[in-house]
Parts: sequence; C-alpha cells; structure tokens
Amino acid sequence: MAHNCNACAFYENHAANSDSQLSDAGLCRANPPVTQKDADSRGYWPVVKPTDWCGEFATKFAAE
Repeated sequence: MAHNCNACAFYENHAANSDSQLSDAGLCRANPPVTQKDADSRGYWPVVKPTDWCGEFATKFAAE
C-alpha cells in the first residue's frame, strides 16, 4: 500500500481552490485552512498531488 495523499483519509480529490482547475490535484484537509495575508481574505487548504506525501499520513479517521 502506498503512503501518499491519494490513499489518505484527509485527501479530497477535486478541483483546486482557484478559478483554474488542475487535473492532477486535490486538497489536503488534515489541518485547518491556511490563512492569507489580508484579514478579509478567506483561508485555503493546501493543494497537493495524489502522489505527494507527508508525515501526517492516515488511512482512516481516528473515530472509526
């Protein structure tokens, strides 16, 4: 089993947080959205590729 974003319970496979869609990207929902420099800007989840990985890899939610 690969330990990458695509296999992670916190990976959301859909269009990136922008007007332009990335065909090979998803959102990492392991942590809260990243804040922006302007106080009135909304936060964004990091855009990742399915083959990326991190130290927070999980295959399911802890409550399961």
